[in-house]
Amino acid sequence: MTQSNSYSIKKLFRYFIQAITGAENEFTTGSIRKAIFMLSIPMILEMMMESIFAIVDIAYVSQVSVNAVATIGLTESVITLVYAVAIGLSMAATAVVARRIGEKDVQGAREAAVQAIALGVVVALIVGVIGFLYAKDILALMGAEPELIAEGYGYTQLLLGGNITILLLFLINAIFRGAGNASVAMWTLVLSNGLNIILDPIFIFGWGPVPEYGVMGAAIATNIGRGTAVVFQLAILFFGWSTIQIKIKDFVIRFKVMLNLIKVSLGGIAQFLIGTSSWVFLMRMMAEFGSEVLAGYTIAIRIMLFTLMPAWGMSNAAATLVGQNLGAKKPERAETSVWKTGKYNAYFMGIVSLIYLFFAYDLVGWFNDNPVVIENGGLCLQIIAVGYIFYAYGMVVTQAFNGAGDTGTPTKINLVAFWMFQLPFAYLAAITFKLGAMGVFIAITAAEILLAIVSIIWFKKGNWKKVQV
Repeated sequence: MTQSNSYSIKKLFRYFIQAITGAENEFTTGSIRKAIFMLSIPMILEMMMESIFAIVDIAYVSQVSVNAVATIGLTESVITLVYAVAIGLSMAATAVVARRIGEKDVQGAREAAVQAIALGVVVALIVGVIGFLYAKDILALMGAEPELIAEGYGYTQLLLGGNITILLLFLINAIFRGAGNASVAMWTLVLSNGLNIILDPIFIFGWGPVPEYGVMGAAIATNIGRGTAVVFQLAILFFGWSTIQIKIKDFVIRFKVMLNLIKVSLGGIAQFLIGTSSWVFLMRMMAEFGSEVLAGYTIAIRIMLFTLMPAWGMSNAAATLVGQNLGAKKPERAETSVWKTGKYNAYFMGIVSLIYLFFAYDLVGWFNDNPVVIENGGLCLQIIAVGYIFYAYGMVVTQAFNGAGDTGTPTKINLVAFWMFQLPFAYLAAITFKLGAMGVFIAITAAEILLAIVSIIWFKKGNWKKVQV
């Protein structure tokens, strides 16, 4: 090894340590490549922790029954729909907080954080009551068979009823990301998912005085793990261990700030509603092919999350860089950050796509030995992997729009790609032309490729640089 290579490795390691400890929060000056690295590393690790938990969770639940796996698939398709408001608020929180930090207005960032949390709590309480009371009806509406409802409604009931833990965890992390404290967001998910992984087998299979809860145990573990992490997040905000410190006097309703957040979040809410409602309809379509096919699809989605989450982590870095650099009146630096982030994301996703194309069936087989489950899960992975490089750029550009506060543009693109293209295509391919589940998989890939191409064309127009938040 040459002296130059040795120095580069030491420098990279030093940057890595700085990134995970949050030693640097200035991203509007200096090297763009370094800024991407410093933000991406904790965000990628944060998302990887989430995807590791998703994989471990489905591995444990797969040992219970096929119905248990299908229950998770149906419940998550619904819970992502009702989280649309929370995700929209998260987009708004990241955009507004990042813009205020770029403007060196820490007080404004603090005010935006408090109002976002208040709005999130209201949404969580409404969702929690409805989800807890009507869990069986929700599963039935999604096409679940009576046996599945009887076995799995407790999971749906607890996950929806306790949604405030999941909602606040991701909303407050969005605030940390906007402030440039990506490492803080990372460590909260390390705590949350670490606890989940430890508690999952205890509550699912029983241990000592803890009875065997089956699939419902997964929901109990999730609520405990994420609830603990939320307490940790609030401690960080109150004790000032991040850029933003919240004090008791900040807990007042500021209508101007709240209305601004709602205005920015409306596009994000609609954007997410369009995407997730499309997913709900696809899941409902998949339910027509039976629990085994649905289980294969659910396992494939969990495996994909393992690689999509890190890619989303890099995309979140683009959102923070865009928001802060627009706040600092440096739009060209913001744009350069996006293209560089997209390129790095494409490298990563390209490698992953090759792994899925060659080892899809083996990967699904790790989680279930049912031949029908393996066949459909493997086919899903292979078909969707074809578009992975497009996804890489599509998700970075979409998050760049959101980081600028231009949530309306991705909403329009989602409307075209998902509702006007993906759903009709999936129905025609799967039902009319009798391709079955494969028709749905092809529709997913085609829609994501279309979304990426349209997003890039729109991004190049540059109107996002003029958005005020």
